[in-house]
Amino acid sequence: MTPSVNHPWPTDLDEARAIQEQIRAQVITHDAFGTIRTIAGVDTGYSGDSALAAVVTLAFPSLQTLDYAVARRQIGFPYIPGYLSFREAPAVLDALASLHIAPDLLICDGHGLAHPRRCGIACHIGVLTDLPSIGCAKSLLVGVHDPLPDVRGAWTPLRYHDEVVGAAVRTRPGVRPVYVSVGHRVSLETAIQFVMACVTRYRLPETTRAADALASHGRIPR
Repeated sequence: MTPSVNHPWPTDLDEARAIQEQIRAQVITHDAFGTIRTIAGVDTGYSGDSALAAVVTLAFPSLQTLDYAVARRQIGFPYIPGYLSFREAPAVLDALASLHIAPDLLICDGHGLAHPRRCGIACHIGVLTDLPSIGCAKSLLVGVHDPLPDVRGAWTPLRYHDEVVGAAVRTRPGVRPVYVSVGHRVSLETAIQFVMACVTRYRLPETTRAADALASHGRIPR
């Protein structure tokens, strides 16, 4: 897979903010995709001054592992909350380019529209690659939500400044929710459905779980 990307990487905060505003204007928030046969999980870890991105492609709906790739890039942007995609996206794009089996959809370990400027990494990667993408984060970045029933698949809107930016989703009873939001070319309701279709015995969907293990431990869980 070779994502077609012509994208400037910023050198300061003003440039980064302007790029996020440009990307946000290009995000498509309705379903705009064909048949989904492959879904990739995307996650990034760190090793010294490098970002280590992992992408694992699974068959859908069987969730069988089909392909994976890892890429390392020296970090070129400082740590600033809300701007992590500028540290991680270059390595993610390298990993995507190394895949032999292209995914039809991405589930990113991070946020999409549930972001201060509505441009988390799922939006950033989705727009740059023009792939349908979903943010599925382990922790809250912005917004508030009502209490969730302790039932698998229960969800409630995540609101920020009176705008629905995502959803808190209970993937399993007795565990903390995950935070799902639109990245690109997928509606929120459909994003929740895809995340739940990728959940088996664990809190995280298999896509994210596989990418997280590969980025953190160098192996895909069985």
